[in-house]
Amino acid sequence: MEIMSPQNARVKEWAGLLDKKHRDRSGKYIVEGVHLVQEALMAEADVEILAYDIDKGMPAELSGLLQSAQGMETIAVSAAVIAKCSSTNTPQPVFAVIRKERDGAEAVLDKPDSLVVVLDGVQDPGNVGTIIRSADAAGADGVILGRGCADLYNPKTIRSTMGSMFHLPVVEGDLAEILPQARQRGVLLVSTSLQGVDSCYSHDFRSGSQWLLIGSEGRGISPETAQMVDKSIIIPMKGRAESLNAAMAATILLFESMRQRG
Repeated sequence: MEIMSPQNARVKEWAGLLDKKHRDRSGKYIVEGVHLVQEALMAEADVEILAYDIDKGMPAELSGLLQSAQGMETIAVSAAVIAKCSSTNTPQPVFAVIRKERDGAEAVLDKPDSLVVVLDGVQDPGNVGTIIRSADAAGADGVILGRGCADLYNPKTIRSTMGSMFHLPVVEGDLAEILPQARQRGVLLVSTSLQGVDSCYSHDFRSGSQWLLIGSEGRGISPETAQMVDKSIIIPMKGRAESLNAAMAATILLFESMRQRG
């Protein structure tokens, strides 16, 4: 099938997925570029549409994955259609429309000796995506996005994950409900604080399930979340910077956890 006009009704529907309200209403999102589409296909995500630039042809990296994608429609489109459905100034030659498959909290609550990152009000999509990528790299068991965080399906968040969103559970939920359930299961809730007694290098990350709570750069974790924290630790700094970017702080904790856990 081919679609050449950016005024086509289906193209308008796809382009609408760049807007959160349309993503929420349709239960779908869009990923752009060969690498992200490849990651989605390899992870067997629920890909509905794969559209590629008719002048450039199907990317070779994707050709071998097409047969395994059940129920996926492949459509050749014009460069104008690609541009209309892109969130960047230099559109990629391929994009996919994917149905959301939401992970429930059980995906992380039921894992023994788990290492999970919990984000509380981290609003920058680049930070959220980078933390998901770092969690994947460090072998974490999942990431939880509390209310007030950037949308997982924001195009910038998706790009920042570099495909890691397809590698581990990413749960969107209410921390006021999820964190008490975690504590009932014996999870240790750990946050960073300038008043922390132990440093992240002296804290023992090896024992049991530990969830790392990361707040916004401006406010930190919310007062409601802070009341549930079991232990606050500090990331030592020698320089004059007041604090670290949320993604940098999370990455330091994740990789120290990985080092200790072997």
